[in-house]
Parts: sequence; structure tokens; C-alpha cells
Amino acid sequence: MEEISRIFVDTNILIYAYSETEPKKKEMVLSLLGHEMVCLSTQVISEFIWVMNGKFNIDMKSLKVITDNLFEIYTVFRINNSTIVKAIDTALQFHFSYWDSLIVASAIESNCRVLYTEDLQHGQIINSNLSVLNPFK
Repeated sequence: MEEISRIFVDTNILIYAYSETEPKKKEMVLSLLGHEMVCLSTQVISEFIWVMNGKFNIDMKSLKVITDNLFEIYTVFRINNSTIVKAIDTALQFHFSYWDSLIVASAIESNCRVLYTEDLQHGQIINSNLSVLNPFK
């Protein structure tokens, strides 16, 4: 039996699952989300709400239903003080933005082996145990 991977999904990847603007990426992301053990963070959910409301004009009532589902379906990592400290250290070490570093720190603290994102270098290995992958490459 195939082992299920524990993955972390960045906001930009999650948005494709709900966006109608890029159907091929949506299909790929939906497949990915259905076959992996998915972790998100409270940061990812907050950014998702902001983008879906601001860019795609999804009303807050609908977003509440969607986010309730996200909390039910996926493992959601809550950012704490150690995550913030790890994010600052990551930003210093890798010269990432703080927000990207917070995603990386959350993925590491969630014990994920893969971070799916379009924002960082595809194939990069962080702390010898987190692989950064762009699922569209």
C-alpha cells in the first residue's frame, strides 16, 4: 500500500482549488489535495480569505462556509511564538520574505516533507527535510 505524504500547501496553491480562472491548475490542485495528507496554517487560511474576497469578490458568508470546510478537512497548524522565531531565522538564513519564511516555518513545525508553492525555488531543500515543489513544473 502506498504511503500518504504529509504536505503543506501555500496560499497560492489553495486559491487554484477555488478559482475558475485557470481550470488546468485547478484540476491539478484538486487532484493533489485529494491524494495527500494536507496541512495548512492559519496564515494560509487568512491570506486565502483576503484574496478570495478582494480579488474574486467572494462574499464573507460563502468564505465562512469554505473556511469551516478547510478546518474540517485538513490539518490546520496554528502559528505560535516558536513559529515566528523560526520564521525570522529562516528569513535571515535564506533571504526569504518574512511571510514566505512563516509558511516555511509552519511547514517544518507541521512535520511536512513537501511544501507546494509557486513563490519559492522549485526543488530547493530547506533544513535537509523540507522539499519546496511547484506542482505546475
